[in-house]
Amino acid sequence: MNDTREYIIEKAFSLFLKDSYVAVSISDISNAIGLTKGALYHHFKNKEELFKAVIDKYFVVNEIVLNEEVDTFLEFSEACIRNAKETLHNIFSHGEEFEVINYMSLIADSFRHYPGFADQKMQFIQNETDKIKLILVKSIERGEIRSDIDTTLIAQSYFSNMLGLAAPIIKNQSIDEAILNLRAQLDQMYMLLKKR
Repeated sequence: MNDTREYIIEKAFSLFLKDSYVAVSISDISNAIGLTKGALYHHFKNKEELFKAVIDKYFVVNEIVLNEEVDTFLEFSEACIRNAKETLHNIFSHGEEFEVINYMSLIADSFRHYPGFADQKMQFIQNETDKIKLILVKSIERGEIRSDIDTTLIAQSYFSNMLGLAAPIIKNQSIDEAILNLRAQLDQMYMLLKKR
């Protein structure tokens, strides 16, 4: 991808963060990047295509990678925490103008103005929940965690905890505090699941 296209995406991201998709015009974007509308249209056929490029670049949640080296549910949780921390640092590393509430608004705009976004994210959630369920089943088979649990509900609950990471940050806690909060929640979940 060329530098001009990346520059346009970066500037558009800042604009879409500060204002909604509807409020940002092609003229606003053109003025912010210092290029004519024609030059902008050379890289993106319309605002929707540019918006999709912004979302595809900046709304990235790392997938849970099932690693054969992860032997226990506890190790899996540690890997998820590392993944979450990396994701948060990637998302929230966009300078002082970045506010979490604006990011949440951008996500809401994605559901409204990015065709197929909702289906794509629902499929992502299903895939990730299935991976967690697989780890739970393997952990039951190894005798690590109790066998009297509903693995589907626990997997959904576990993933919901991961998605809830933004809440502490919205309350102006740091990423490290949010990760400590997540670790405490997952540790408590593990203690409830652990075979005695």
